[in-house]
Amino acid sequence: MSHDPWIQNYDATCRLAQEIAENIHERNRQQRTGGNTAKINMTLRASLQKLKQNINQLRETLIRATSQRRIIQVEADRRQNLLDSLVTRERQLLTTFKGDVGVSEPARSNLIGGADGQGGAVNPWLVDESDETRGLSFGEIKHQQQQIIEAQDAGLDALAAVISRQKQMGQEIGNELDEQNEIIDDITNLVDKTDSRIRGETRRVKLVETKSASCGMMVVIVLLLIAIIMVAVWPTS
Repeated sequence: MSHDPWIQNYDATCRLAQEIAENIHERNRQQRTGGNTAKINMTLRASLQKLKQNINQLRETLIRATSQRRIIQVEADRRQNLLDSLVTRERQLLTTFKGDVGVSEPARSNLIGGADGQGGAVNPWLVDESDETRGLSFGEIKHQQQQIIEAQDAGLDALAAVISRQKQMGQEIGNELDEQNEIIDDITNLVDKTDSRIRGETRRVKLVETKSASCGMMVVIVLLLIAIIMVAVWPTS
């Protein structure tokens, strides 16, 4: 592992660029799923500003080292190529962050490709790349994401259809309950009227019975009076 400060700063800047790329990917995923991206956007702006400052610092350090002949020209050229590649990545990240997904295939290859061809340095953008996207072109990744979105849309459509059917069933059950309640109300009213009639008829029957009993008593009394009068008028011989 190199202890050269410039190389160490370069490696740190590459790791920062990789972190930014991963955060942009996460930001885009949250945008597709309707998540809140305000916090991650704020973090990305700060990281992009830091990346730009680091690149400027690397450029100034390289200029001083070259002018003071602290490194040989071949190494200066190699580092300049590394720096140019890093500047290209920074521009591509900035473009992607602003929402321009129309990055060309060669540009993406430079962004997430293999070795940069300078001294066998490994491109840090390959570190921790997921198995689902490793080896795929930008267009293939975009197509894969589109398929995922379409599958999610189909699932949402199916869920919406189920909810719609459940809502319709609920409305039908509600309408049936309303009809049953109306029938119950009608039956209750009929029972109340019938009960009132029965109580009325019961009172009339009792009244008739009372009158009948009184009339019978009167008949008996009248008959007794007639019998007494007849005995008094026509005494027995």
